[in-house]
Amino acid sequence: MNTPSEPPPPAPAPGRAGRVARSAVSAVLITLTCLLVPLSLITVWVHDIVLDTDRYVSTVSPLASEPAIEQAAVRRIAEAADVRVDGARVTADLAAWLESQGLPPRVGTAVKALGPQLDSAADRAVSAVATRFVESDRFEAVWTGANRAAHTAVVHALTGEGRGAVGVGGGTVTLDVGTAVERVKEELVDAGIAPAAKIPEVDKQMVLFQSDALGKIRGGVRLLDAVGNWLPVLTVVLGAAGVLLARRRRRALVTTALCAAAACLLLALGLVLARRYYLDHLPTQVQSPAAAAAVFDTLVRFLRVSVRTALVLGVVVALGAYLSGAGRLPRGVRGAAERAADSAARRSAAHGVRTGRAGTWVEAHRRALTAGAVVLLALGFALWNHPTVLTVLLLVLILLAVLAVIALLAAGGRVGTGPVGTGPVGTGPVGAGPVGAGPKGTGPRSDGFRGDAPGGDGPEGDWPRDDGAADRPGRPGP
Repeated sequence: MNTPSEPPPPAPAPGRAGRVARSAVSAVLITLTCLLVPLSLITVWVHDIVLDTDRYVSTVSPLASEPAIEQAAVRRIAEAADVRVDGARVTADLAAWLESQGLPPRVGTAVKALGPQLDSAADRAVSAVATRFVESDRFEAVWTGANRAAHTAVVHALTGEGRGAVGVGGGTVTLDVGTAVERVKEELVDAGIAPAAKIPEVDKQMVLFQSDALGKIRGGVRLLDAVGNWLPVLTVVLGAAGVLLARRRRRALVTTALCAAAACLLLALGLVLARRYYLDHLPTQVQSPAAAAAVFDTLVRFLRVSVRTALVLGVVVALGAYLSGAGRLPRGVRGAAERAADSAARRSAAHGVRTGRAGTWVEAHRRALTAGAVVLLALGFALWNHPTVLTVLLLVLILLAVLAVIALLAAGGRVGTGPVGTGPVGTGPVGAGPVGAGPKGTGPRSDGFRGDAPGGDGPEGDWPRDDGAADRPGRPGP
């Protein structure tokens, strides 16, 4: 007896393996995008701030008027000037001369007691002159010039290219304040403090930054400088590809935007921790922790702005993608907006304001116009030079205004082409309520239909309406 053959196993669903592969690739690309977002921000900061002399100078120039920097500069200049008046010797010589002139010994003793006060007066004079110089515009010019000359040395320390006036060695970056010392020296001499002219020509350095890892990060900085502004573009391309390959693209876009925002939040927290760690481990060469904090905050200010901008942008994109979805809340929000636009269009039509063919055209091409507005504003953000959070909010407001105009024009187009509004049929050959007694077909009806509908040879008013007008809201029955 022949046994029935077993049925062959079911063939795999066509395209299933391909969908799984696409989903896997999409997940990988979205993950890479989220990891590359903070790295892209750091790359742009390194390229535009750390290795760009003009932008660096414009960034640190305001530090010349920072109180912590001014106090540190006054203290360092006064120490570098190092004016020392030997008060004890001067007062002793003066006392001896007075006694030789016949004055009593108690006068000489009193003069000798003035030695410490003389030293203190000399120190106060030096500090006063140094403070007056630091608080003047001349110090700002010296500060800016010294930092401009110094930046080349920092670039040399990080990339191995260029030279500068700032010393970089052993992980320490120092700024030469020799010019400022010479200016103070001249003012001291002009003020009558003759010993200031004997200040020796020595190196006068002010420590700006110190890190044992300075030499280790040179390779990373070179790589970031080579990547430059291309890494953000690559990040956007990878993210777009991941979203397009996903089965649920809107959900993938929301996930990508929120993960990118979360990565930016982690980077912001990392900056806070790095600042605290740096200030808690300042080396002894740094004389002013407050000045070191001011320098750190100034150098990373643009990075913080970029992080906040990217975080807000991610939240805005995620919110926009969610509100364009099919959930109950998004549909409710869009429905409320549509009802408001329709109500405004009906009120405008009641006052004789109609959109005409423009509204009809906008209604027919609404999706394309909306997509075009989004693309144009996204392009504007991409081309904006160093956008901020205010830039994102401004572009969002512009987009909302454009979408509101499109919605109003589209609503006007619907009102202009749909059945007539909210009351009885208007005046004309066809009257209000039952159609008038004129012969069938005499004159057009106000709702676009004609009186030659099938149903008999008598007058039009003898037949019930078969065009469905009685079922429409706002129209009287037959």
